[in-house]
Amino acid sequence: MDLELNETQKLVRETARSFAREKVAPRAKLHDREERFPAEIYRQMGELGLLGVNVPPQLGGAGAGAVSYALAMMEISTACASTAVGMAVTNMCAELIAEAGTEAQRKKYVPRLASGEALVGAFALSEPHCGSDAAALRTRARRVGDRYVLDGSKQWVSSGAFAGVMVVWARTAPAGDSPRRGISCFIVEGNPPGLTVGKPEDKMGLRGSNTVPLTFEGCEVPAENLLGKEGDGFRLALLALQGGRIGIASQACGVARAALEASVAYSKQRTAFGQRLADFQALRFCMANIATELGAAELLTLRAAWLKEAGQRFVREASMAKLFASEMAQRACDKAVQIHGGYGYIDEFPVERYLRDARVQTIYEGTSEIQRMVIAREILKAAG
Repeated sequence: MDLELNETQKLVRETARSFAREKVAPRAKLHDREERFPAEIYRQMGELGLLGVNVPPQLGGAGAGAVSYALAMMEISTACASTAVGMAVTNMCAELIAEAGTEAQRKKYVPRLASGEALVGAFALSEPHCGSDAAALRTRARRVGDRYVLDGSKQWVSSGAFAGVMVVWARTAPAGDSPRRGISCFIVEGNPPGLTVGKPEDKMGLRGSNTVPLTFEGCEVPAENLLGKEGDGFRLALLALQGGRIGIASQACGVARAALEASVAYSKQRTAFGQRLADFQALRFCMANIATELGAAELLTLRAAWLKEAGQRFVREASMAKLFASEMAQRACDKAVQIHGGYGYIDEFPVERYLRDARVQTIYEGTSEIQRMVIAREILKAAG
């Protein structure tokens, strides 16, 4: 899309676009088919500054801003949504530690994430019994001397088997009269004693992204790895997820763009009844609808990113972008499969992968139903 971007934003977009086309896209099908985690890709992303796009330069990041991050995510997602997942979560973890960490935590962990030294980051909030209801988590953290001891289970942890730095939520005090109370956040390094990484999930889509359960059994974490204060965890989770929703909206835009580009190319070379598919009005209208909704989703996403970058409240706008873009991507990919006919249902063409990858975008980092709740709450709050 054509917008009045500054030079930094243009450079980040072009860097991500070139990298996506030259390094990511050619391997996307193989990574999906073999469920292969692209470690070498993430190391290269770290070198290019794509794992800390909105992280301050003094902490090893690019310091390019939230709009640049959204643009970069769109480019990587157009090439491979699985690869974009690791990029998104690593950026989210780096930003959270940069925002809420002590000076020592910031200097120790943020450069490792932004540079790719930690390979990727992981975000461990959901548990087997709770996803949307994050405040119901049961993982415990007990203070024992100069350490915390973690016990419990986490579910749906992206990149959990490969992350050098994890951000983990646990309960340090009883909930009392509010389930949100008593939740704290911890930085966990690598694969410490007491942490068991479970079998990777056999997923419908995003199969090149590693997703695992984690079990903590007497896992000791230094007390200085508490992120923020005890009981501050739920606020930090919301802080991270609000920005993370811009990343998911960007990912959805990228997948939809890939579906549209594939549909245009196919419709121009495939013939039926003596003419190209592109000459049939029904298919032209279909592609016009995809392009129109995609343009709207991109603008919603970039508006949310702009507000975040400007230091303004962006809760409603991030949820609106995530809701619309993720549901738009499903429609776009579904239509792309239809345009391809029988070929859309086999892996000779990439649109079946796009459809599988798009499906989860209405679920993770807040389902569509949760986004509608957030949007309605913000509207009513603004109305007094």
